[in-house]
Amino acid sequence: MSQNININVNYLTRVEGHGNIVVEIRDGKLEICRLEIVESPRLFEAFLRGRSIYEAPHITCRICGICSCGHTLASIQAAEDLLQIKPTEQTTLLRKLLLHYEELDSHILHIYLLVAPDLVGVPSFVPLTKSNPDIIRRALKMKRLCNELCEILVGRHVHPIGAVVGGFTKLPSNSDLEEMHNRLIQLQTDMQDTVELFSKLTFPEFERDTEYVALVNDENEYPLLYGDIGSTDGYRVSKYEYKNVTNEFVVAYATAKRTKWHRDSYAVGALARFNLNSARLHTKAKQAADMLNLKPKCINPYLNTVAQIVECVHCVEDSIRIIEILLNKGINQDEIVIPDINQHGALPQRAGQGIGVVEVPRGLLIHHYECDERGIFKEANCVIPTNQNTANIELDMLKLVPEITKQSQEEITLALEMLVRAYDPCISCSVHMMEIKL
Repeated sequence: MSQNININVNYLTRVEGHGNIVVEIRDGKLEICRLEIVESPRLFEAFLRGRSIYEAPHITCRICGICSCGHTLASIQAAEDLLQIKPTEQTTLLRKLLLHYEELDSHILHIYLLVAPDLVGVPSFVPLTKSNPDIIRRALKMKRLCNELCEILVGRHVHPIGAVVGGFTKLPSNSDLEEMHNRLIQLQTDMQDTVELFSKLTFPEFERDTEYVALVNDENEYPLLYGDIGSTDGYRVSKYEYKNVTNEFVVAYATAKRTKWHRDSYAVGALARFNLNSARLHTKAKQAADMLNLKPKCINPYLNTVAQIVECVHCVEDSIRIIEILLNKGINQDEIVIPDINQHGALPQRAGQGIGVVEVPRGLLIHHYECDERGIFKEANCVIPTNQNTANIELDMLKLVPEITKQSQEEITLALEMLVRAYDPCISCSVHMMEIKL
């Protein structure tokens, strides 16, 4: 083929937000290989200044329509850290349940509607409605079920209203728990079919060793809601040291910040969580990983989607376990929280800083708040999973392109698009401002 290749993918499809892929090869030499983030800054940190800390979860959940519950929980955790509020055991279980529901909802969307078309060789999920209608029906049924589970628990999935600082404004009844339990039992069959389907599909073969970063803790659980920040390079630090992990920086051709820890980049997300915590997955999730031939440490970024499938199995099974605990103990309805931010002194107020770190579908999410003695925001910082992945994606591209230059330009373009999509990027969420002092 020609020694000159010019790839310019404007507005990559099947991702959230706007990003470009630019590759130029001249006389067989790779001269440009970039992932450009071209969206305007979102300015959510600035929106918080002057607002009450109790408003933060309802504001920051608008950062993302896909990870609304995750942003809510990170925001609540940061606020409770600042206010020195310790959630009850019941509240913690319900929050873990909510995070499971969101992982399921987002992963199912990515697995079936964004990645599956690449694996079966069609341009989008639309042709699958004719060639494989049962698959699309299953995907839509599963996603609808997850949305409905969130509605039962917190009123709605997109921008939830029931989860607040201190707990929940509405708690599920026994009948709510039983309904969620029955629906999750139904979801088990669909997850088995999902594992079987994707075990027969072929993912691209490509590897690049990198540092994988995710929550870790000493509990006997697959950590999503609480923990320290761990690395496959053997490091572990408290969430209060997150800035030593992220080391944010910018490049001229992107409006999203980038991060690095011990190498030039690191990766977060389902594959990072699997590489660090696979031993703590539910038994059925471990069986799914074996069926899908996924083993730690996996360094093929395309298999992030496979790790998402494994996580889906875990989330279903662990959700069933949590609901059974709650049914056996019974819900204490006296824990309902009725916040009133307009009534002076009705809620605790104090000056200080608080940090919340949770795992959302795309990886590690960090909220850092600073408030005055009235609980009014002075500063806020949100570190989004996609901006933590952007540098790693570009380094993957830099290694991948020289390995596939014998392919056609169309095949190279598709391989690069599939690589970016494998990270399940939420590009709009990643675009935040960085203050530079000279």
